[in-house]
Amino acid sequence: MIVEHAILQVRLGQSAAFEAAMVEARPLIAMQPGFRSIEVRKSDDDPERYLLLVVWDNIESHRDGFRKSTEYQHWRALLHPFYDPMPVVNYYGRSILS
Repeated sequence: MIVEHAILQVRLGQSAAFEAAMVEARPLIAMQPGFRSIEVRKSDDDPERYLLLVVWDNIESHRDGFRKSTEYQHWRALLHPFYDPMPVVNYYGRSILS
């Protein structure tokens, strides 16, 4: 199991539209093989910053599965226009505390 992590910086004044688009986009990722869960948290410090956490069975489920799927093209069309700058995605493995 891995956790995909990204900080999503949304263009000024676009938070409400981004949140609506994320609700629309959620089913596109949720249907992917290897998907376990998604969480999007709004920053208390910056109303245009969000934390994205997606749990996958493995990195390949995201990179070689979702990112190469037709659903990802729709995901991109819905969400990528909101980002400034484009987010950097990182992957994290097992917890060192478990």
